Amino acid sequence: MASPPADNASAQRAPENPPPADGPVPGTYEQARDQLTEVVHRLEAGGVSLEESLALWERGEELADACQQWLDGARARLDEVRTSGTGPQGSGPQGPGPQGPGEHG
Repeated sequence: MASPPADNASAQRAPENPPPADGPVPGTYEQARDQLTEVVHRLEAGGVSLEESLALWERGEELADACQQWLDGARARLDEVRTSGTGPQGSGPQGPGPQGPGEHG
């Protein structure tokens, strides 16, 4: 006997590859961001037990913290390059930079 096809509501609540509720944070910002997006979608969709909701929330917090650390590190690198006045290879400024507010012209 064949299984009945899944309806759209079920497919939205249970993605084919749900993010793990625990485990190590992924190795890249993009992977962590994608997992965080899946966690948020699952929480917003509802239909999960209180225990699973708490586990998803905790995982979301962990992923959000990791993403914030990556963003903070990227910001620090950009600030360092701006302060030092050198490009990534240390070859100096690469022509005129973007103009700030009020510097049109």
